[in-house]
Amino acid sequence: MPPYRTGKHNKRPPPDGFEDIEDTLLEFQNKMKDAENASHEGKKKYEMLWPIFQITHQRSRYIYDLYYEKEAISKTLYDWLLKNGYADANLIAKWKKQGYEKLCCSRCIQTKETNFNSTCICRVPKNQLQEGQNVQCVNCGCRGCSSAD
Repeated sequence: MPPYRTGKHNKRPPPDGFEDIEDTLLEFQNKMKDAENASHEGKKKYEMLWPIFQITHQRSRYIYDLYYEKEAISKTLYDWLLKNGYADANLIAKWKKQGYEKLCCSRCIQTKETNFNSTCICRVPKNQLQEGQNVQCVNCGCRGCSSAD
C-alpha cells in the first residue's frame, strides 16, 4: 500500500470518508509488512508470495464490498483508492463479470503462463474434480475460486 504523504509533494489529499476506513487499511498495511518480513525458510520459491497475494485480495475485496455491496463509500473515494494503489483495479474489474465473482488473483486466468494454455487448476469447479483430489494454486495458494463452487 502506498504511503500517504502530506505536504506539497502530494497532489490531492484523500477525499471525505477516508478517515472512516483508514484504520482498516492500516491493519492491512501492517499485515503486508509482516508477510514481507516473515521467514521464508523451508518454503518453496513460489510459496513465499502466497501471503502477499492473499492480503492484496482481502484488501481489494474490502474496498469492493464497501463500494459495490454496502455502498458505504463515495465514487470519488473509490476512484482515489484505486488510483493510489490501495486495491487491484484489474481484479475488481473481473469480479464485476459473471463467472469471476470469486476470482483469487488475475494470474489464475492468464493462459500464457501455463504449460497447456489453460487457466489455473483453482478455476475448475470442485464437482468436476476427482473425489478426494486436493487442489492448490501454485500462483497464490488458492484452494478453489470457481464461481460454480
